[in-house]
Amino acid sequence: MTVERLLRLIAGVFILGSVALAVLHSPYWLLFTGFVGLNLAQSALTNWCPMMFILRKLGVPDSP
Repeated sequence: MTVERLLRLIAGVFILGSVALAVLHSPYWLLFTGFVGLNLAQSALTNWCPMMFILRKLGVPDSP
């Protein structure tokens, strides 16, 4: 799995998990959903994402 695909998977899991926690536990979990969304938007505009940096340091390959 490449960095880009793993990043989308992680973002999707974070969003689905935080929405589920907001429904089941507390609506304050939607703040985390918003944080993930803002980070995705920032990444699209600046082409820099902290999670991609971490994944590369962990040895996940870039797309060919």
